Parts: sequence; C-alpha cells; structure tokens
Amino acid sequence: MSSAAASRRLVYGLHHLLSLSSRSSSAAVVAHPPSPFHQFLRGFTASSDVLLQQPQEIILPTRVIESKPGVMSPSSKRTGLIAVKCGMTGLWDKWGARVPITVLWVDDNIVSQVKTIEKEGIFALQIGCGQKKAKHLTKPEVGHFRAQGVPLKRKLREFPVTEDALLPLGTSLGVRHFVPGQYVDVTGITMGKGFQGGMKRHGFKGGPASHGASLSHRSIGSTGQRDAPGKVFKGKKMPGRMGGKQRTVKNVWIYKIDPVRNLIWVKGQVPGAEGNFVFIKDAVYRKHEISMLPFPTYFPGEGEEDRLEPLVADLGEVDPFMLGD
Repeated sequence: MSSAAASRRLVYGLHHLLSLSSRSSSAAVVAHPPSPFHQFLRGFTASSDVLLQQPQEIILPTRVIESKPGVMSPSSKRTGLIAVKCGMTGLWDKWGARVPITVLWVDDNIVSQVKTIEKEGIFALQIGCGQKKAKHLTKPEVGHFRAQGVPLKRKLREFPVTEDALLPLGTSLGVRHFVPGQYVDVTGITMGKGFQGGMKRHGFKGGPASHGASLSHRSIGSTGQRDAPGKVFKGKKMPGRMGGKQRTVKNVWIYKIDPVRNLIWVKGQVPGAEGNFVFIKDAVYRKHEISMLPFPTYFPGEGEEDRLEPLVADLGEVDPFMLGD
C-alpha cells in the first residue's frame, strides 16, 4: 500500500470515529464538554480536508526553439552524429605522406526528440539515423516515432547538449556539422574475439618455447600466492571473453568530408566492424577553435548549396619532408 493510500485510510477512520462519538454524545441525557482528544480529532480532520484536495496542475510556458545560427561560447556543448563504419583505406596527402583512413557514412541524421529541463530534467537531443520499416520495429518504438512526428529510424542515440545548442524537432544533420582538421571522439562496440587466452587478451609473454616447458608454452602461469591469502584476487588478468565492449577512441583527426555522399574520412582506426554504428562528437580534450565550428549545427546560406565539393584539412604550406634539410 502506498503512503498516499495509507494517509487517506487514516483520515477516513478518524472521520468515522468522530461520527460515532457525536452520536453517543447526542444520545446521552447529560451533555458533557468535549474532551481534549475530541478537539484534537476535529482539528486534525479539518486540516486533512485541505490535504485531500487534488493539487492544481502548473502550466509552464512552451519553449520556442528556432533553427538559426548562433554564437558558440567556451561552455557550449554541441550534439553529435551517428555514422556507419564503412571500412579502412589509405590516402596520400599533398606532401606524399600516406594517411591511414577510416571512412564513416552519416546516414540521414535528424533530431527525433528534444529533451528540456522543464519536462525531462535535462537538455539533450535524441538523434535518429537511417531508415527502417514499421514491421521491423516494436510497437513502443513505432509509437515513439509517431508521437514525435518523425520518420522511422534504424538507430537512436541521445547526446547531452547545453541550452543554447538545442535544435528544433526534425532538423537534418549532415557531415558539415564537423569541419576538416577538427578532433572528435568516436564511440563504438569493439569487434568480438570470443574466448581468448592470456597472451592474446592481455599481452602476456608466455612460458619458454623449448627447454623447461611441457605443454605450457602459452599458459598464464601462477595466479595466486601460498596459504595466505589462499585465494585469487578479484580482477586478476586471466583468459576470458575478449572484445564486444563499448570503447571510445579520443582525439580522432578529421582528414576530409564529402557533403554529397555524407562521408567523413578520419585518420586512424575506430571501434567496431564494418557496418557497425559509431557515435561521433566534439573532442573533450583537443578542442577546436569555437569560431570555426558551425553552431548549433551547419545551416546552408544563400548560394552555398551549390558548393558540394569535398573539403580537405589544411596541411600547411611547409613540406614536412624538407624540414630536415
């Protein structure tokens, strides 16, 4: 029984007790003055009538979120994007240096829900990626998309933002949300390796390869001490399941973006296998110049829609191979 139901039951019992006491006093021949206990009950029941009244609903003003460029402050926090990992390749920059590249595809990102401090208690944007049929979604998921009035999406992700970085519902987000040369943090699920031994999972050296070893070349060796403590401590590095966990690679450098195909070329590796979803957001440690970032996202201006050629990071005007000379 909840606390509200228990309090109502107590008040109703006190009302019934008062009614019985009033009947017995009216039936008596000699009228007696009310006792202090009866006066306390009358005062308690009078105040309980006020507590039983339903509280009035407070109507808060509706927040108006406009889709227009703003000014980013050092404390501002933009939303991130959802991308699909397409694989890795290698490119050569203008100086002839080979750059290991991971290609990420930003597939039709839109704002599927706006969370505010008045309703949900937090400022955040829910981003949807891709497309999916209704028959491949659960009924709660379909109801969520229909309640928000947005298309059905394949993947959802919530990004906490500041109040000045909120975007209207249904806003489309593309690769121009980031700029070449910027550092980002990429989060994904690592590739599952299954059950692996200590040498592969933790990088153990292993036992001797020839002399002094018998069928224990790749074993992890001793795992404990003697009679004291007489146990294996928790967290001991041992064979077990490897991979399949969420990890974040920090300070990933954006080499190039292609607005036509919504592709992002980043330097190095990111977590996950080909076809997995990754989540990209502004780097926490290596922050870009805030005046160069579109805030709260990129809005095409007049005449900019025709400029859809790929954008490459600025590599400077000094050949790095000639610095030694």
